[in-house]
Amino acid sequence: MVNINDMLAPPPVKLPPDPAEGADPGLTATALAHPDSPLVWAVRAEEAIGSVTSDEEKIQAYALARTGYHRSLDRLRANGWKGWGPVPYSHEPNRGVLRAIAALARAARLIGEDQEYDRCRQMLSDADPESVRELLDS
Repeated sequence: MVNINDMLAPPPVKLPPDPAEGADPGLTATALAHPDSPLVWAVRAEEAIGSVTSDEEKIQAYALARTGYHRSLDRLRANGWKGWGPVPYSHEPNRGVLRAIAALARAARLIGEDQEYDRCRQMLSDADPESVRELLDS
């Protein structure tokens, strides 16, 4: 858990359950039923990243990850996030968002976007350093 001593820092964001909670996020039917789910896009991006064999598949993985990232920003903002502040990894409903950000970092690295990788890694670290350890360094 992130310990924030800054009295001006916003409280930690604790998202409500992901829209696809209870469904298999890897299924196409779940993606079609819940296109607003960061977890759906994170899972699809992670699967794509794990099976890349061509440049075209790298681009597809990146597109899935970028979609998840934007769905994550939408979800965070809709729940009071102002662009900064803690998003604890320990809060289960936050994990889809954090996984989507990590997937974008990994996909960016696949296509040589090192600056984007660094930006996403920093975003995860700012949200909760535990997420970096769990999602990028493990």
